[in-house]
Amino acid sequence: MTSLANEEFLRRLPKTDLHLHLDGSMRIPTLIELAREAGVRLPSYTEEGLRETVFKSRYASLDEYLKGFAYTTAVMRTRPQLERIAYELALDNQAEGVRYIEVRFAPQLHADTDMDMVECLRAVSSGLARAETEFNARPEVAGGAEPPFHYGIIACAMRFFTPSFSPWYARFFEMHGYIRKEKVFALASMEMEEAVARARWEEGIPVVGIDLAGSEKGWPAINHLESFRSAQRHFLKKSVHAGEAYGPESIYQAITELYADRIGHGLTLLDPHAVTSPDIVDPEAYVDALAQYIGDRRITLEVCLTSNQQTNPAYRDLGSHPFGKMMERKLSVTLCTDNRTVSDTTVTKELHKAVTTFDLTRNNLKNILVYGFKRSFFPGRYDQKREYVRRCMEYFEKVEREFSEGEPR
Repeated sequence: MTSLANEEFLRRLPKTDLHLHLDGSMRIPTLIELAREAGVRLPSYTEEGLRETVFKSRYASLDEYLKGFAYTTAVMRTRPQLERIAYELALDNQAEGVRYIEVRFAPQLHADTDMDMVECLRAVSSGLARAETEFNARPEVAGGAEPPFHYGIIACAMRFFTPSFSPWYARFFEMHGYIRKEKVFALASMEMEEAVARARWEEGIPVVGIDLAGSEKGWPAINHLESFRSAQRHFLKKSVHAGEAYGPESIYQAITELYADRIGHGLTLLDPHAVTSPDIVDPEAYVDALAQYIGDRRITLEVCLTSNQQTNPAYRDLGSHPFGKMMERKLSVTLCTDNRTVSDTTVTKELHKAVTTFDLTRNNLKNILVYGFKRSFFPGRYDQKREYVRRCMEYFEKVEREFSEGEPR
């Protein structure tokens, strides 16, 4: 069998990316071009300059990491911009063997008076669909030798926001000037969820689920309970950023109150020292029971190694990342990029880091990939999804055989 650390082997394998932010994964040359056209000021107008000043290999803090999004979202204000960025993102994934992606973004950040949330979703889907159609028309795909490329869209609600986030958020605040902020945030999430349901069920846009993003500390997920209950009624899947910068209680709330099918990051899941609630008298027993609960229900953890290294100094040494313990507990885990541009990474790079740092076996690697396909929010019927997973894993076996046969015996 070929070495799992062979990057070309990892690139060829069929992969997924289930935690992929559109506004953090824009091509830098595209950002520069669109910024010039829109009159958006950048710290530099070369890729090298932006790598030095904005999109770095390391960041001093989460705040520094997030600065780049102010530049990317500034050039995501029109339908052509959104469609182009989504199209190019799909192409970049296809180039490294990623066969299924779920692109997430907050349509409220891009909506304006001449483009509502449904139109934002339609524009992004249009770009992704164009890349899907082109890829699936390739002879090797159309003829059945390789599995096709598919996509879904996840719409993000924000735990909190300010009027400066976008024109849409500014108008929303203005219209709700007498309501306490927490309720305004909740109402905005409900408005977004209704837009998503309309896009999915009335217009056929493959918006497969909703997400809750933003700072956890001080902004509990429970504030958005009604929007996630509504998503449940609309048969939408649910992912929640939780346990990224707050304790295991945040993960517990996401899965028991918001019905999360998957957890974004989940870094504190197995850390008793991260428990903050005084009501939890035995933190070790608590995290053990929580991990068992998640494992029993096959709630999948969307792990983003490079992003975590960049935003949390505790994981600069990747060996200290809880991914290893997650694997030991046999939890359902899939590796994702989070933000391809901001983190300067790919799914192939994430897999290579995992293989070389955590001494993964062939079965470990296969499980990570199959969980990505199986636990995806695939937009088609369940029988179609099962057939798609089968084709992708058969292609895994085919690639594995090709590389093994090419090695000296």
